[in-house]
Amino acid sequence: MNNRCHCSVSSDRLSNPILYNILSQMDSSKPGQNNFNYNPVPHRCNCELRRTVCLKKPSEICKEASAVLVKTVQFMKNLPAFKQLPPTDQFSLLKSCWAPLFILGLAQEHVDFEVMDTPADSMLKKILLNRQDSPDMEREQPTMAGVSKLKSCLKRFWSLDLSPKEYAYLKGTTIFNPDVQDLKAGLFVEGLQQEAQHALSEVVQLLHPGDQERFAQILLTASMLQSITPSLITELFFRPVIGPADLLELMVDMLFCR
Repeated sequence: MNNRCHCSVSSDRLSNPILYNILSQMDSSKPGQNNFNYNPVPHRCNCELRRTVCLKKPSEICKEASAVLVKTVQFMKNLPAFKQLPPTDQFSLLKSCWAPLFILGLAQEHVDFEVMDTPADSMLKKILLNRQDSPDMEREQPTMAGVSKLKSCLKRFWSLDLSPKEYAYLKGTTIFNPDVQDLKAGLFVEGLQQEAQHALSEVVQLLHPGDQERFAQILLTASMLQSITPSLITELFFRPVIGPADLLELMVDMLFCR
């Protein structure tokens, strides 16, 4: 198997060998003049984006993330319109929208974090974990590419500096997603989303009457939420806390407990 980094072909593609030879000859044929030094532009290897990473300060950040998750579920649970939906629809919407809602919570609470390369496991640990029933073998590990998407999304929201009301109505448009499959009350959910969007538009006009583009900018930024996978959120912020437990099951317990 060829272990060569596929991104290392940049120097091969930078120019053909003939041109490189000509430049090299120009450099060596004029010793008395200022030499022309052929220095290729440094190329950032895309493999860096595929590096697996973990939180630098897991004890601190996981605690903040857990608090945001609790607030996220409580926000859904306290919405009268959400509680009117059939339990199956509540579950479907929770499963579909908890990650985007959680990211909005991170943005609203200004939770910032840093990551580092995942420490290499010892040979003994690799042997012990190399089992068919090991859940670690099936999990998608957080990568630098995924974290970069998340941090870029957070920075966009922070640059908008949304008010609490803007966040609330934006969360409403996110929760009531009529595109979720197998909803029994799909039309009702669609109407709720339209109401939330209309309310968001009104509060934007009220708080920023001179900014005609703000509403569109908010919706455009919100569209970035769908590019961030729930597995990234789970593995980065919650796996260090919950271990092999199923995060969705924990959220369901929080949502439906009295």
